[in-house]
Amino acid sequence: MTASSVFTRALGLRYPIVQGPMNGASPPELAVAVSNAGGLGSCGAAAYAPEVIIERVRQIKAQTAAPFNINLFILDEQHPEAAALQQAQRLLQPFRDALGLGSGGTPQKFAENSRDQIAALLEAAPPVVSFTFGVLPRETVAQFKRAGSRVIGTVTTVAEAKAWEQAGADFICASGSEAGGHRPTFLGDFEQSSVGLMALIPQVVAAVKIPVIAAGGIMNGRGIAAALLLGAQAAQLGTAFLCSPESGIAEAWRSALRSAGDDSTRLTWAFSGRPARGIVNQFMERMRPFERQILPYPVQNALTGDIRQAAAKAGRAEFLSLWAGQGVALARPMPAAQLVALLAEELEAIHA
Repeated sequence: MTASSVFTRALGLRYPIVQGPMNGASPPELAVAVSNAGGLGSCGAAAYAPEVIIERVRQIKAQTAAPFNINLFILDEQHPEAAALQQAQRLLQPFRDALGLGSGGTPQKFAENSRDQIAALLEAAPPVVSFTFGVLPRETVAQFKRAGSRVIGTVTTVAEAKAWEQAGADFICASGSEAGGHRPTFLGDFEQSSVGLMALIPQVVAAVKIPVIAAGGIMNGRGIAAALLLGAQAAQLGTAFLCSPESGIAEAWRSALRSAGDDSTRLTWAFSGRPARGIVNQFMERMRPFERQILPYPVQNALTGDIRQAAAKAGRAEFLSLWAGQGVALARPMPAAQLVALLAEELEAIHA
């Protein structure tokens, strides 16, 4: 077991370290810092309009010659009925009242158009692209490859890994149930697909012939080494980099990360309409009885947008989505480049 892997050699990376593409918390500054330090930096672009995606890729390319990754969500358009939207807003109104907001209206759009985003990403052609919540058609994957982009498909089960391999992906990112943020599941039941990372890695590695990246609860060199020992070719860390200054997250979120323990997180549907792991707070607890009534992602995510933004500005962590993985108590706040160097040092010490 060495720090060099099929993955690092394919991309020309120094270390088998991928910074997780956390939507809303992995801006270009974070991607640049990680890539320049020898890992694969990532920028979560799911909330970006197509023209912004093109600009962000230009911005990152201007600051690093190293490979980097741009991540998008694969989403179907949602058309909820007016009555369902009104009921959803009634459930959210007490939180708006507590933050001094008015009544919630219907957003002009629930999310950016996925097809338009993918077209923009094809035009921008970053070195690496990754996708979550679905699988691209084989021809679209081939288009990215012709444009010079390597493709990562995010999965939570063996069936999903096989689907991405059949679509032509270069790499698989296997996300264990320990991971912070949204569950990437796109085939089958969410609960049944919540497989722990140590069980998931060897099964996915055995099922596909392309390199596997392990994600979920990994916070240090020992975690990376364990993933490599189980057959992964690299490890993806999200929460570990969330604590770096380059993530740009709200101070209330940052403070919650610093005080979190090993049992501070759980999955919730409340903020977005899709199960996501975060630090338990008042919003999650008060919405828990209604979770199965909540409209699907991205509708609920759009409806809670003003609440989350107002909570961040007001420093009200109790109403903010505090995404974090189960390893959050092991977080070490420091600049991203310093963290990459420390992770590499810890990994090399194990290999020695």
